[in-house]
Amino acid sequence: MSIPPHVPGRFPLRVARVLRVEEDACDLWTPDGVTSAVFAPMFPTPRVERVQPGHLVALATSPDGAEAVVWRWFDAVVLGPADDDGVRLWEPAHGEVVARRRRPATALEPGSRAFASAGLPGADWWVTCPAGHLPPAADVDLDEVHALYSDNHLWDGIFTHPA
Repeated sequence: MSIPPHVPGRFPLRVARVLRVEEDACDLWTPDGVTSAVFAPMFPTPRVERVQPGHLVALATSPDGAEAVVWRWFDAVVLGPADDDGVRLWEPAHGEVVARRRRPATALEPGSRAFASAGLPGADWWVTCPAGHLPPAADVDLDEVHALYSDNHLWDGIFTHPA
């Protein structure tokens, strides 16, 4: 669920699918059409190696309408269950990883694809929804991304410095 734009001090987030990637920006698909967005300055580099077509990204929107990529979810292959309600995944850049389910009731069949991310508090890796879900129907952890940026005072640096 995205953060409402009327909440003071918060940038609304929305989800987009990556089409093409360059070091400073990427082309994205949303139900509104194809758009481009810059990467937030704190987004790790090299970006061309970290973000691939098919990944989902979270876009933050400034009050003047500028958008920046602040997070990405990998498109990973589900290998099967792991201990403690975890899921074994294979992702091209990371190999085999074990992810914690963000929503335990989500069915993830071996051989299917799911969106996964690393770096959000609570687990090394999280797995969210099946990768076939398109923006805005993808049930990814936007609230957790927003909290990470808020808790670490990262919002001010997104639109005040060039990417």
